[in-house]
Amino acid sequence: MRKFMLFVGGLIALFVLLANLGPMVLLGLSAWLLYLVFKKFVKSNSVAGKIGWVILGLLILGIGFANIYAVLGIAAGFALYWIFKNWKKKEQTPIKSSSDEDDPFTNFERQWAELNN
Repeated sequence: MRKFMLFVGGLIALFVLLANLGPMVLLGLSAWLLYLVFKKFVKSNSVAGKIGWVILGLLILGIGFANIYAVLGIAAGFALYWIFKNWKKKEQTPIKSSSDEDDPFTNFERQWAELNN
């Protein structure tokens, strides 16, 4: 049941990631361009140049805010990574061991569980 739920969760996360792939690229591109515009703004000496870089930066910032829902795609990517990482983990079942029980069937089950771990 655990593997089935991980599979369904991974499938949903994959679809969310694929649906938000374009906005994620645009969000990353706008962040990179905003960084470049800021560097050019700092290096500019003229007032007209600074005003031009601010206008271009605001335009790029608007593009970035329009694609802010791409954060859902990033969260889906992290969820997919977590599911992929936890896929191979085995479920730990508690082994009941009591020394006062001498039932051969209980001892056999306990020893069989220890051999399988």
